[in-house]
Parts: sequence; structure tokens; C-alpha cells
Amino acid sequence: MLDIKFIRENPEKIKQTLHAKKAQVDLVRLLDLDQHRRNLLVKIDELRAKQNAANDEISRMIKEKKDSKEKIAAMKEISKQVDVLEPQIKECEAKLETLLLGIPNVAHESVPVGGVEKNKVVRSWKEAKAFDFVVKDHIQLAEWLDIIDFKRGAKISGANFMLYKNEGARLERALFNFMLDVHTREHGYREVFPPYLVNTASMTGTGQLPKMKDDMYRVEGEDLYLIPTAEVPITNIFRDEILKEEDLPIYYTGYTACFRKEAGSYGKETRGLIRVHQFDKVELVKFVKPEDSYAELETLVANAEKILQLLELPYRVIELATGDLSFAAAKCYDLEVYAPGVKQWLEVSSCSNFEDFQARRCQIRYKGKNMKKPNYLHTLNGSGLALARTFVAILENYQTSAGDVVIPKVLRPFMGGKEKISRT
Repeated sequence: MLDIKFIRENPEKIKQTLHAKKAQVDLVRLLDLDQHRRNLLVKIDELRAKQNAANDEISRMIKEKKDSKEKIAAMKEISKQVDVLEPQIKECEAKLETLLLGIPNVAHESVPVGGVEKNKVVRSWKEAKAFDFVVKDHIQLAEWLDIIDFKRGAKISGANFMLYKNEGARLERALFNFMLDVHTREHGYREVFPPYLVNTASMTGTGQLPKMKDDMYRVEGEDLYLIPTAEVPITNIFRDEILKEEDLPIYYTGYTACFRKEAGSYGKETRGLIRVHQFDKVELVKFVKPEDSYAELETLVANAEKILQLLELPYRVIELATGDLSFAAAKCYDLEVYAPGVKQWLEVSSCSNFEDFQARRCQIRYKGKNMKKPNYLHTLNGSGLALARTFVAILENYQTSAGDVVIPKVLRPFMGGKEKISRT
């Protein structure tokens, strides 16, 4: 959520943000409500000042044994006016908050302006492998090796759900264990294992609600949603709390399954693992001081890149333009890995700085010895990594002419020392 004062003072910038992120919010109505609320607050402050003065006057008159009936009657009239104004203020604030929750975050000044066409490749790592045979895609490989059962996954749950099996299930487990070990042992993250179900307050705090309500799975009859990413429960660990400045920065990593409806026909028509309703992911979340957040973003990206480097997968880093940023992000880098079987660059991580946008919605602040009052901290997160597409990239980049898949060296200790997955 943006500071109302910032919106009030920068209406043109907000208009540009609404246009860039395709958000539908009546800014004129919002600013009118803000002005109306401030007018009401001025009135009620004036009335309360009169109440206080009247109380003092009545106390003085009683001590002096003077008749205070008229003063008491006048004070009661003031109290009635206050009673009328208080619900008006609450109603106005509720309407204002509803509109504020629909305002997306403003892009950082360094972000390229424009749509997807303005996204910029910042760097690439490792050339795509040259094969001397006709490569298979991950669907063909998974079925040949009997490591994913697409048909039974769909039978159990529906389209775009997978049943990993045999060495496929083991490889999936190896991947998230490997990622967690790297992030905790080498990058300084503390591991958590959060709930998969969260309440409305948590989803609102990180910005998934109300905007992306249609993409979320909700438990009917309960205030619970299946998480679209571990970003939601991990960021909400400190909701409504004031942290100590000396405890910052705080880094958390956690593995969870993630659940997304993928609303729209493209989700139903995409075969394989590229777009699914349930997938595993290792998340990285940072709570930092505002002045450190952009340096922390670069480190966050490097942490996610390290996983791809250890897996020896070709990838590129994309700086997203204003029109391609998520609702809550101020700046974002996508990591895309190349999959030769489907001949596509696949996003396996988005690393974002939200500045104080999520912290305001979650009411996460910090206080230092030299600070007069608590300040909002900055939150960041990124995938470290999303496993479904990383799984795709491993199958397709490590395939052999015989249809086997060589296991990346760093994963072999998690696979019992096995060097490749073969058809049995």
C-alpha cells in the first residue's frame, strides 16, 4: 500500500502507474474521499477541543459552586455532534482503504519505461548446449523414463496436475533439499516451513488480494486460501510487529508447494510442466532497512543465480519494464533458463523489491535507538528456485541420445550417488 500523502502529492505519477500496471482505480474518487476524511478530522478535533475546554470550565464552576447547567447542556450537544461524526469518519476511512488496496506500487526510477518489449537482458550465463541428435521435450523424456504420470495426475485431480513417480519423485525432492542447503549454508538464510493455508489478512498484506482473487484457491466456508507462493506466509511472519533495528536484515528461506488456478485458457491448453496448478518452490524473503534494499535486491538475484550455476544450466537475467512489473513490485529481475526440448526461455525466478509497499499493508515496522518513532522496513523476495520449470530444464539439457538423463553433479549426493536416470 502506498502512503496516502505520497498519492496526494504525486497524482500524475499514480496515474502513470495505474496505466502501466493496468489497474482500475478511481483516483479522483480516492482523492475526494481523502479530502473529505481530512475535513471530518478537522471538525472532530475542533469539537474535542471544545469538549476539553468545557470540561475544564465545568470543573472550575463546580469548585466555585457556580451554576454549570448551561455549560453541561452545551457539552452534551457537542458530544452528540462527535457521536455523529465518528461513524462518518469510519465509513469514509473504510471506503478510502478499499481504494488504496487497489493502487499498485510505483516503479523505481531505474526501471525501464514501457511494456514487455522494453524488458532488458542484463546478463547471460553459459551458452545453450549444442546437441548432435534430435532432442526430446520433457514430456517425451518423462514418459519414456516413467518418472511422471501425466494421465493419472489428471485423473486424480484434473488438467495441469502431475504425478511424479520413481526417480522423478526422487529428483524433485533432491532439488528442493539441495536448494535449501545452499541458501542456508552459503547465503545466510534461516529455514522455515510455513503453513500452506493462509487467511485473508495474509493474502492482502502481500498484495495478492484483492487484485488476484480469481487466481487463488479458496477453502469454501472458511477464511483460508491455498498459498500461491511461500512469499505470503513468510512475509506475514512479522505482520503487525515492530522489529529491532539491530536485528535487521533478516533472511528467510522455505520450501512449499504452491497453488494457482492460472485463470484463462492458456493455463488449460499448456501441456507438461511449464504451467501447472500445483508446483514446488523454494522461496527467499528479506526484511531490510530502506537504505539497503536495492543492494539487497542485487544479492538476492545473485543467490538465485547461484543455484542455476551449480546446476550448470544456461540462463539469462531480465530486468522488467514498468508495464511488466507485478502489482506489488517496485523493481524486479526475472531469471529465465533455456529448455532446448521446447525451445523456450522459462522463468524460474522473479526477484523483487517491494520497498515499503508490503510492509505498510502488513504493518511491519522497525525501531532503532536513535529513531523517534518506528519506520516501515522494506521487503524483498524471490524464487530460489521454482522447481517445475527447473525440472524441465534439467531433463531437456541433460538428456542423452539414448533417452537417458544425466543427473547434475551437485544433485547426485541427494540421489544416492546415482549418475543418470535410465529407462528400466
